[in-house]
Amino acid sequence: MTDFLLELRSEEIPARMQDKARDDLARLFAAELDKAGLKAGALETLATPRRLTLIARDLPLQTDAVSEETKGPKTSAPPQALEGFLRKTGLTQDQLTERDGIYFAVVEKPGRATADVLAEAIPTIIRAFPWPKSMRWGTASASTESLKWVRPLQGIVALLGGDVVPCEIAGIASDATTVGHRFHAPGAITIASAATYAEQLRDAHVIVDQAERRQIIALGATMAARKAGLELIQDEGLLTENAGLTEWPVPLLGRFDEAFLAVPPEVIQLTARVNQKYFVCRDAGGKLANAFVCTANIDAADGGAKIIDGNRKVLAARLSDAKFFYETDLKVPLEEQAAKLDRIVFHEKLGTVADKVDRVAKLARWLVEEGVITTSSPLPLAGGAGGGLPVSTTAGVGGEREPTPDPSRKREGSELLADMAERAARLCKADLVTGMVGEFPELQGLMGGYYAAAQGEPAEVAEAIRDHYKPVGQGDDVPTAPVTVAVSLADKLDTIAAFFAIDEKPTGSKDPFALRRAALGILSLMMTNGTRLELSKVWSFWSANLRFGPPPWVNGLNASLDFFADRLKVQQREAGVRHDLIDAVFALGGEDDLVRLLARVHALQSFVTTEDGKNLLAGYKRAANILKKEGFTAAEDKSVAYDRDPAEGALVAALDSAEPRARDAVAAEDFEGAMAALASLRGPIDQFFEEVTVNDPDPNKRAARLALLARVRDAVHSVADFSKIEG
Repeated sequence: MTDFLLELRSEEIPARMQDKARDDLARLFAAELDKAGLKAGALETLATPRRLTLIARDLPLQTDAVSEETKGPKTSAPPQALEGFLRKTGLTQDQLTERDGIYFAVVEKPGRATADVLAEAIPTIIRAFPWPKSMRWGTASASTESLKWVRPLQGIVALLGGDVVPCEIAGIASDATTVGHRFHAPGAITIASAATYAEQLRDAHVIVDQAERRQIIALGATMAARKAGLELIQDEGLLTENAGLTEWPVPLLGRFDEAFLAVPPEVIQLTARVNQKYFVCRDAGGKLANAFVCTANIDAADGGAKIIDGNRKVLAARLSDAKFFYETDLKVPLEEQAAKLDRIVFHEKLGTVADKVDRVAKLARWLVEEGVITTSSPLPLAGGAGGGLPVSTTAGVGGEREPTPDPSRKREGSELLADMAERAARLCKADLVTGMVGEFPELQGLMGGYYAAAQGEPAEVAEAIRDHYKPVGQGDDVPTAPVTVAVSLADKLDTIAAFFAIDEKPTGSKDPFALRRAALGILSLMMTNGTRLELSKVWSFWSANLRFGPPPWVNGLNASLDFFADRLKVQQREAGVRHDLIDAVFALGGEDDLVRLLARVHALQSFVTTEDGKNLLAGYKRAANILKKEGFTAAEDKSVAYDRDPAEGALVAALDSAEPRARDAVAAEDFEGAMAALASLRGPIDQFFEEVTVNDPDPNKRAARLALLARVRDAVHSVADFSKIEG
């Protein structure tokens, strides 16, 4: 057994491609080994900006000899069949093996040297490599048959033990030679074996293990920040990217002009991260500090002073642009910005973004006026619930102040809430036409919130503008402020209603308009806030007041209810709620208050896991199967009176008690109480099936007992359709 080393050295590999490239290299290599009947003890892959490496542990030096058997025709088959089989196998008839009246071709293949297998595999892997983007280079690139790689391939190290595995591709021959760090050790290095590879490169200022580089950057950046009395703002994605950009990472802390802190901190962080790949820091009070951490790829003789200064100048230029955008945007009222939205097409069948904003504003007001969104106490004054949005006196520069109080804000109740919800909705997309969001689309909503606060809008309005896109994914914060909830719900409800109305529903894995995400956002908002909303009423309002163009709308909107049911299953599955119980409640029909529906599902899940629940479910299914077999649907008892068996009478009495209690409990939304009422049926049902013959020879008794079972079924269906429950 021995180890094999493969290094594919090239010009810089983009950081974002390195992790997948390591996985692809391991996969392709394992597949080539498998074809030859080889298996490595372990595969390790490494990547730096300039090399992609694989180490295969414990490879045998030779493949095993194998015996390949091919089944042929029967010995009684026509001569033509035998002749065809002989041509296919390249054997003569006397070389065939006869067994059970059938010819077999048995070919003994000797083992092959592993080095020969690898020599064939390496060019195959290189040519088949699935880079997301690749290129051709040099004079050979004129041909479409020339080699493609992510960047020009410069060298191949292929060592089995200490011996070179000879192979060649596009004029690049394998050997044992690589190079070290581009600046610290640019000369050639002869690798002795896989065992010495990492240490030989470390001596040449190259750390080949990406995990080790990540650790060096994380620790170095954290310590540099602490030394300056600051705390590093962690960013796993940025950490991985910096590790993919360097072979000898050296974190360095620098400072930028404090004047740039007048720009919102999210803008500074995004500018540093996206444009420059820098980390940022916060001070002891949790505020953004005027400090950044860059990752150099060199041990500078001056300790990195010139590198820091150069990076500071580049960052200053970026932040100057951001500051210009911010101050310029602040000079234009959001109302003026919103007026430009009629120039942006939302969808060819759904009008402009201005049309969408109008629908969202009307829907947000309606949600409040219908009592879906309420506030039980007077709304606080501006500034009291602004979520930390700074309000600047001039173009975002200077001290903070509270907006001038609006006398009308002394009003209480739904009218004020409706006004603010509509106001926030009409301004919520205005930042889409600002310079800052044009530069950084990720800041949409957030910048609108800053601009609204700075221009004197009530804090609730500014917060709603800022957060109306939330939640945008699993784990995201879910708004709870009434104005924000109204606008966020209205925005997402309109998106789903509009696209379902024009039959642009998600199909399979395709969801170009992110409707699944919108539905999950609606569900999260409703569950978190206990928002009672009947979707059918929303669609009725939307169809009557917000639609445009010719119908039909109804089919598309009704289809959205099934869509919500599917999304609810997805959301609740992670919370441990069984999908069949959601089906059992949805199957009753007429239930589109998702908060009420989920309360019923939770009560049902608690019930069916008890002994009473399990036995009642078994009794229900037995009753339902008998009714189905007999084709009996009506619960009305049309039989002539007769002397009932005691168990029969006990079930009648139990139903007489349980049916109204369950019905009243459901009406009062006391679903636990409804389950308790059903639980009282368990004993009588068990006794009924033990002591009573349903299919009695007397047709009168038979009809009465079937009607009784139908009553049991209908009583259970007042809570959920138990036929949908598994088990």
